[in-house]
Amino acid sequence: MKEPVVIIGMGEMGGVFSRGLLKLGHPVFPVVRETNQEAMARALPDPVLVLVTVAENDLHPVLEQLPEAWRDRVGLVQNELLPRDWQAHGISQPTVVAVWFEKKKGQDIKVLVPSPVHGPNAGLLVNTLGRLDIPAWQLASEDERLFELVRKNIYILTTNIAGLEVGGTVDALWNHHRELALEVANEILDIQFALIGKRLDRERLVQGMVAGIEGDPTHQCTGRSAPARLARAIAHADAVGLAVARLRKIAARQN
Repeated sequence: MKEPVVIIGMGEMGGVFSRGLLKLGHPVFPVVRETNQEAMARALPDPVLVLVTVAENDLHPVLEQLPEAWRDRVGLVQNELLPRDWQAHGISQPTVVAVWFEKKKGQDIKVLVPSPVHGPNAGLLVNTLGRLDIPAWQLASEDERLFELVRKNIYILTTNIAGLEVGGTVDALWNHHRELALEVANEILDIQFALIGKRLDRERLVQGMVAGIEGDPTHQCTGRSAPARLARAIAHADAVGLAVARLRKIAARQN
């Protein structure tokens, strides 16, 4: 029998990875809110991977409570993810997926572009997604990982936050409200660069965002998480002393 995998959070994303892992022959052990993780870690101290698939707001509490035996085998799939999020909990080498597919309740998986993966279990997760016909590829370096995380962040934050102003699809946002999209994207990048402590290729990141838009032009800009994403972005801007005037104007109109 292949090595077991622990999955923390059994929502839509957890279900996707569980299916792929089971197809590969890995037994999957789910962790839900009622699970005693310390007891499970004593019974299962050596899983090949502990994949955390909870929502962004739940990530830090989950990592804070993670049993010590599991901390060197963590996998992360959240949006808005940066190295500071796992480093804050003493996790040094997680396996990270920048997820570029969507799975909503009652709907099939929708792929925008291939999902990049980096870390000790990158090969396992590329194969896992491949079993479900979800394209994924393995990154060669931490620098590539950082770029891809920021690329996904600029896509999800720009489309969600600009979408609060204009609604509609990502294609309509880019082709009919490009000035707004670029203004929001540049403020998001200013925040991202401050959080990571360095500047990346701004033009290439915007091009990467556009590739995501072109991957699924009919994708709706906003969902129920958009207001929370805007609030988090402004909180980050406040913490690093950025004005982000356009983000604040959008927030003011939501109140």
